[in-house]
Amino acid sequence: MATKIRMRRMGAKKNPFYRLVVCDSAGRRDGKPIEEIGYYDPTRNPQEVKIDETRALHWLKEGAQPSDTVKSIFRRAGVMQKFAEAKNSGEGGDSCEISG
Repeated sequence: MATKIRMRRMGAKKNPFYRLVVCDSAGRRDGKPIEEIGYYDPTRNPQEVKIDETRALHWLKEGAQPSDTVKSIFRRAGVMQKFAEAKNSGEGGDSCEISG
């Protein structure tokens, strides 16, 4: 099953806030999520973001693809940098050396 990390719109008319959810890529924008991993409130000043970093990193490692907006939010929160570091540190152990 292909999974995506996307934003689910909540809130009243002209007063939105978004939940960051992991869902099936074929599902609707506001359909049933697999898991909620945070929220984003653009109406507050400054914008309020709360992300469960451990769950976000778990889903990124499992292959979930973040939408462009979620990727931008993750980048500002430092989640993408942690994911890149974890990905790079894991690559070193998989290689095998052949001495000739």
